[in-house]
Amino acid sequence: MTLPGYDRYCAEIVTQTELPGDYLAARLPVLTLAAGSVAALTGAVDRFDSAVDRAPRPWRLDPERIAASFASDRLLRVSGAPVSGFAELSGFFAAADGWVRTHANYPHHRARLLAALDLPEDAGRDSVAARVGNLTAADVEDRAAAAQAIAVRVRTAAEWAASPQGAAAASGDLVSTVVHAASSRPGTKQRSHREPARGPLAGVKVLDLTRVIAGPVATRTLALLGAEVLRIDPPAIPEIVVQHLDTGQGKRSALLDLRSADGRLVWDSLLAEADVVVTGYRPGALDGLLDDAPDHLVRGRVCAWGGSGPWAHRRGFDSIVQAASGIATIEGDDTPGALPAQALDHATGYLLAAGIVDALAAGHVDGCGRSVDVSLARTGAWLLTADGRSEDPPPAAVPGPRCLTAHGDLVTARPALAEFDDYPFPARPWGGDTPGWSGVTPSP
Repeated sequence: MTLPGYDRYCAEIVTQTELPGDYLAARLPVLTLAAGSVAALTGAVDRFDSAVDRAPRPWRLDPERIAASFASDRLLRVSGAPVSGFAELSGFFAAADGWVRTHANYPHHRARLLAALDLPEDAGRDSVAARVGNLTAADVEDRAAAAQAIAVRVRTAAEWAASPQGAAAASGDLVSTVVHAASSRPGTKQRSHREPARGPLAGVKVLDLTRVIAGPVATRTLALLGAEVLRIDPPAIPEIVVQHLDTGQGKRSALLDLRSADGRLVWDSLLAEADVVVTGYRPGALDGLLDDAPDHLVRGRVCAWGGSGPWAHRRGFDSIVQAASGIATIEGDDTPGALPAQALDHATGYLLAAGIVDALAAGHVDGCGRSVDVSLARTGAWLLTADGRSEDPPPAAVPGPRCLTAHGDLVTARPALAEFDDYPFPARPWGGDTPGWSGVTPSP
């Protein structure tokens, strides 16, 4: 089967769909990106259904539900209280000649940032602001890269496009898919997906090695569609609790030290039964884990900057890509701004899920595995070149209560796909499950 050109597909599908209201309103066409990425997913599910001889199902794009899902971190409530998406040292700082944006939500990223700035471990935001104010933005960016910390210079879109890293990030397909060579090695098998009892992807087993937003959104979407998703995390790096609550629905969560001999044995047994592995760590960080993967395996990968160019192996997050690529400049005035949601993360997650579903459909026909790659910067490049900018956008409309669901003291956004009332179950305690395939849906 021929996989779609997602750039064109996203643009065409939203021109055929009325997107009323001011949801995700911004100078850049964020709602168009959001709806396009969700539409790409529904198209992929239709192609999967066709590949396994099922009739396509009806879909409708609900702008309010899509906006709520994309802004889920802002709508999240724990015991009635909102949560902050960014830590003390994450955000914009004025440099001597411009602006930088930092990301230090994880303790190890905070420690590296302070080390890069030659500040003590207990330094607060005021100390960081004072230090950055005495440095050029380029110096802060270079120091951060050398220390494996995360900080970038705020650029204009033209500056980013003219840079080697910007040109590389904008190259290639929005969703890149590579077919693995067929093999006659024992163990190769063609999966059957004819029983939709728990959704179109019932029977598909997914290993989730992702963090933060884009990767978890992709795997949460696969779980929504009926796949059994097992998230694996290293014991030494705890996840941010509210982040897991926001994107962990529908999955089981287990801890596994993949560097230990025992952990690697468990991993190899999980991998032998998996249909999909989704990774979201820095390119190269997980090299070697898939050397003995089954031939039919679909490998989904998300990174910040793309697979080529001078920044390919750098760490990055949605807010950092917005700052480096010129989006923050477009959305700001006297100071840099931001999109009304972590839209690059969410859209990239849905695009990755779409690519994985298409790869599963193609694999059902030819038995071959595939690699599916997306990046935040490539999604950002699509947004920067899309039609439909607004010079004076209204305030972004806040999705209403119909887009929210409550589980005990936790309130989260309903799925972007309006055909689903909720995810299979809320986020389970991080790391609380056994690292093994269950074949059944656990209770909340």
